Amino acid sequence: MASQVTFIGAGNMASAIFGGMIEGGYPATAITATSPSDAHLAPLRQRYGIRTETDNTKAVANADVVVLAVKPQIMRDVCAAMRDAIQARKSLIVSVAAGLGADTLEAWLGGELAVIRCMPNTPSLVGAGASGLYANSRVSDAQRQLATGLLEAVGLVEWVDEESLLEAVTAISGSGPAYFFLFFEALEAAGVRLGLPAASARRLALQTAYGAARMAQQSDKDPATLKQNVMSPGGTTERAIHSFEAAELRRIVEEATEACAARAREMARELGQ
Repeated sequence: MASQVTFIGAGNMASAIFGGMIEGGYPATAITATSPSDAHLAPLRQRYGIRTETDNTKAVANADVVVLAVKPQIMRDVCAAMRDAIQARKSLIVSVAAGLGADTLEAWLGGELAVIRCMPNTPSLVGAGASGLYANSRVSDAQRQLATGLLEAVGLVEWVDEESLLEAVTAISGSGPAYFFLFFEALEAAGVRLGLPAASARRLALQTAYGAARMAQQSDKDPATLKQNVMSPGGTTERAIHSFEAAELRRIVEEATEACAARAREMARELGQ
């Protein structure tokens, strides 16, 4: 029998996850999603065949897994309202809320709970996500496997042994899609300056990125070697790469990701108060 999974919150990330679960064969009848508004839930109920509920306490009463997918700013109040029901069931808690530590969530829900924190990213919405997961000491091997299965429904899953490493996950994959979107913008603009129509420059940039990512995933060579393989001595690619290196692209990326991780740490302190 499939574990009963309740999503507290039914926004884009939650619907991406349970949509991926259902597409992968998970029974829709074992999934419940909540929202204060049934008007929001009705289309999800119709599209996916899941159960829905506007009362979080009722929704978690029989849940084996509770996925916390509401905004971090309201999480404390949401947890307080369903604390007794969670404690009665001792459900596995999976949080996709940024910035809230496992200890904080466990305390808000009454303590002595298995808690997994997940840092997903927006490509999860198209089944191509990358999620970093951390489990507290109460999480069993079976629960880790269950969480892996849930998140693999929308992409890659990587476990980290230390919760602080989720800040690095945030800096690389959580915020990472925006870095690539910025690079796509820049490539499109450069193409236009070189005379291409904007639409053509965009299609070429996006397809090139897609192709490069597929090559990197399918190759047994590291990115440095793949890059070198494109660079003929004295050729066009070599000239472009030398320009990037002269502009210290590596330092720019390092500083940007360090700034992102620092902000993640600040948010954790602010939200956990």
